[in-house]
Amino acid sequence: YGWHFPEMVKVVTDNLMYAKSVKAMGVRTNAKNIDFSDILPEEVEKELKETAEISMGTEIAEEDIMNIQQLCDQVISLTDYRAQLFDYLKNRMNAIAPNLSHMVGELVGARLIAHAGSLMSLAKSPASTVQILGAEKALFRALKTKHETPKYGLIYHASLVGQAAPKHKGKISRMLAAKTALATRTDALGDAEGVTVGLEGREKVEERLRQLEGGQLRQISGTGKSNVTQKKYEKPETAGQTYNPAADMTTTAAKKRPRDDGDEKEAAASKKKKAKKEKGEKKKKAKKENGEKKKKKKKKDKDGDEKPKKKKKAKKEK
Repeated sequence: YGWHFPEMVKVVTDNLMYAKSVKAMGVRTNAKNIDFSDILPEEVEKELKETAEISMGTEIAEEDIMNIQQLCDQVISLTDYRAQLFDYLKNRMNAIAPNLSHMVGELVGARLIAHAGSLMSLAKSPASTVQILGAEKALFRALKTKHETPKYGLIYHASLVGQAAPKHKGKISRMLAAKTALATRTDALGDAEGVTVGLEGREKVEERLRQLEGGQLRQISGTGKSNVTQKKYEKPETAGQTYNPAADMTTTAAKKRPRDDGDEKEAAASKKKKAKKEKGEKKKKAKKENGEKKKKKKKKDKDGDEKPKKKKKAKKEK
């Protein structure tokens, strides 16, 4: 239809509205006589009618218009079916896994459950597995080729990861995966109904995202709603406690107590022990030196006996 009315794409940007308008209008010359009030807003309708009169598009056959209108019917029915499916999925996810839906959205949550096999299987998975769920092929390729492993899988399509800057996507996906794992376990094994852990988890991830993006400084723990008040330090007008010399305590020099007889005996015994020990060490040293001297002497005697034997042998050979 763009050959017949090329300007319409810029005027009507929504696909469903475009299909409905084309079905109602047919040829662009009919635009001025048709009421689009139930399809388009008033300003867009006015602009469309004005543009239709000055369009640069080519003429189109009646048969082509019929085929285009049939296609429009198909597009409208498919769009309605998609909306119906999404509503069904939303209701089912809010009933089965409300915390997971709140963390990553209904569509991404449903994809994670489908990929894991069941909600219980997803609940058994650690946060590191949830983070790269859906990127198994890239993970094993990276391990095989010894390259960097992927930072995110299906969780990449979550709105919180989409909001983050490219350099922060890895950090946000890691934190989101951790909170998602907790939310999934609450949904699978918890008794509470409705969103409980998901609210707090999402707030913490949003807070982390604001911190990374350089937003306001807020409290990470707790609710995450209250602002941190950083007050400027002001020196108090009254000075601190002054030094009080009266509170000082002086210690008197301790007098040496006189030695008892018992102390003297102990000192003498320890001296005796020390002398005995030294004597024993000296004896050992002397024994060792004597032994070494004897060994050297024996070696010399042996060498002396061998020399004349060698001389006699040499004479006989001659």
